[in-house]
Amino acid sequence: MAGLANVWGYGAMTNNMNDIRNSKSVIIVGQNPAENHPISMQHILTAKERNKAPLIVVDPRFTKTAAHATQYVRIRQGADVAFIYGLINVILKNGWEDKQMIEDRTYGFAEFKSEIDKWDLATASDVSGVSVREIERVAKSLADNRPGCVIWAMGGTQHTHGTNVTRSFCALQLVLGNMGKPGGGANVFRGHDNVQGATDLGNLSNTLPGYYGLSQGAFKHWSKVWGLDFEWLKGRFRSKKMMGSKGFTVARWHEGVLMDAKKELSNGGENVHAALFWGHATNCQSQMHRVKKALEKIELIVEIDPYVTSTSIVPDRKDGVYLLPAATQYEQMASVTNSNRDIMWRNRIVSPVWESRTDLAILLDLAQRLGLKDKLATYVKGPWKGVPKDMKNVKELSEETIASVVDEWNTGMRTIGMVGQTHARMKRQMDFAHVFNIDTKRAEGSAVNGEYWGMPWPCWSDKHPGTPILYRDDVPVMDGGMGFRARWGTKAPDGRTLLAGNGAAPPKGSINAGYAQRKAWKTDITGKVFDEALAQGLAPYGNGRARFNAWNVKPDGVPIHREPLHSPRPDLIAKYPTYDDVKNHYRVPTLWKSLQKTDWVKDFPIMLNTGRVVEFEGGGAAGRASWWLVELQPEMYAEIHPKLANDYGIKNGEYMWVESPPDWGGSYGGRIKVRAKVTRRVGPDSIFLPYHWGGSWEGKSLLSKYPKGTEPYSVGDSANVVTNYGYDRITQMQETKAGLCRIRKATEV
Repeated sequence: MAGLANVWGYGAMTNNMNDIRNSKSVIIVGQNPAENHPISMQHILTAKERNKAPLIVVDPRFTKTAAHATQYVRIRQGADVAFIYGLINVILKNGWEDKQMIEDRTYGFAEFKSEIDKWDLATASDVSGVSVREIERVAKSLADNRPGCVIWAMGGTQHTHGTNVTRSFCALQLVLGNMGKPGGGANVFRGHDNVQGATDLGNLSNTLPGYYGLSQGAFKHWSKVWGLDFEWLKGRFRSKKMMGSKGFTVARWHEGVLMDAKKELSNGGENVHAALFWGHATNCQSQMHRVKKALEKIELIVEIDPYVTSTSIVPDRKDGVYLLPAATQYEQMASVTNSNRDIMWRNRIVSPVWESRTDLAILLDLAQRLGLKDKLATYVKGPWKGVPKDMKNVKELSEETIASVVDEWNTGMRTIGMVGQTHARMKRQMDFAHVFNIDTKRAEGSAVNGEYWGMPWPCWSDKHPGTPILYRDDVPVMDGGMGFRARWGTKAPDGRTLLAGNGAAPPKGSINAGYAQRKAWKTDITGKVFDEALAQGLAPYGNGRARFNAWNVKPDGVPIHREPLHSPRPDLIAKYPTYDDVKNHYRVPTLWKSLQKTDWVKDFPIMLNTGRVVEFEGGGAAGRASWWLVELQPEMYAEIHPKLANDYGIKNGEYMWVESPPDWGGSYGGRIKVRAKVTRRVGPDSIFLPYHWGGSWEGKSLLSKYPKGTEPYSVGDSANVVTNYGYDRITQMQETKAGLCRIRKATEV
């Protein structure tokens, strides 16, 4: 278990939102679905009402979701692992664990238990800030009400040890036997409608589509799928080493501009000279005051978006910024993959209006100008259908072109089974959407009988129904069954088996036990390997064990608690230190331990947390351009506890300054000016900032910089100007959920 959230990729749900209706308990940690994923609340509340399921909400802040909770637990920011391990300690001490799942379907439990033994209730309570009584109560609720699901989002991932946090959630579900069960699972809710799809298709800096990675074998596979000569593709890179190197992440691209290319960067001695932002706003990035410097230094900025975002407005520059108006989702047809791994067809409502163009039209026009259009718009089966010879002034592509793109990823994405979701099947499901059962997601009758809504991956063939629940071994493979992926071979380095035990296999298969993955199953684009495995009732990827001890996830094979870089508890840093600094982490040096040498809490005594509000999404450019939404959320603010507000002489509605610790090698951090919202939602030692605002800097409006007619109705300082330096050791996800700050009353209006 590299974390079950990490077995398939970078945060895929094992179950789905509809399946929460079957849960006997629900624990939500670091997520506020009432505001962030409001549609999901119908399923969560159904479980609570219909199944009498305890709804446990664990969060540093009393959210709108917490208002629905059976039990609300206020936790110290960044202490999720300590809390979860306290729960597991209680479960093991009382013998409530699922012994059969642990014995037959997991690896490394003994090493994991050695870590759990360190987390007695007193220790777990001290580190997490949750009382012993609350830990015991939550553990018993989860043990008494199975199967139960765990839900998280960015509150679980955006930490310097976020990978450990999410792995601990998965470990809890394995111990309770909730994995691979209807109503159970490890469910991470993605940000918006196609975050999962973008991740699956390789919009990441460390992998090709389908999580193939960057090995030479991966490039050879995709060269074959794309109909490209591998040697030509190889020649596009400076060296073989660069070809296989992880690129800059979205969280730290700016360091590629600001750092010394010869001394600090692992980027072939080159700085980044151009930045193309496509549907992404820079005010979603931490260390935004440092991002601003990069936006002012870089030679070229291209923003492709339906709205003008902070990317174009924040930098103080007069040239080198280009705005390309992209069509909205209502103006283009395409497939879209949601948090459930459901892949659906989205119909176009109207053709692109005014100067806007669809994403694919913009991409192909750009490729044409770079002399690469013919290579991009061709794959192993031939040219994409319906592509014009000249893309100049083309606003949208035909449906047959989109169908060719779908067929291309159907052909190549074997690893996660994005094979059977053909264009025709997706269209057909939309026509028969009314026949799918809301509890099971399965079609009852008609032309789609037996299929699951969205044909969630893996969908191994065009005859497979899809897999709404990963790792379910009580139904046949051709009904969505599967074991854990046998990704790591048949034996661990210590010689112990990595294959599932006897009987721990989907029924009707030719092997009623664990088995290895099929040879060449990831690279056979003919489909023969898949067909042969499915004919025998076997999953192409084998039947292995989930790993409590993932030896290749270094340095923490077994996930452990590590104090945040900017910990409010210096006494705990010595016991639970962060990671060693790394010189090359996604091409940039990354600091951990060296930053913890400073006692930050002396000068920055207040904990800082950020999150979303229901009215806006992401960078907020679209929402803040809607008068009706701005009426509901007119101004940027900080939630502050009455005691803290009183201590600093700040009244409700008054302006206040929020300041962050210094950034990389600097003496000055970021600062923002916001209104105070005095509330007991937050604790007396913390503040909360929504991160959707932009369009002003240090309290000064930037509205005059917007092109005429594009000004939003509301501007405000961005929360991410003051989110602290810090990045996850494995993924380099930014730290936004466990920082420190200081505040003061703004004497000027």
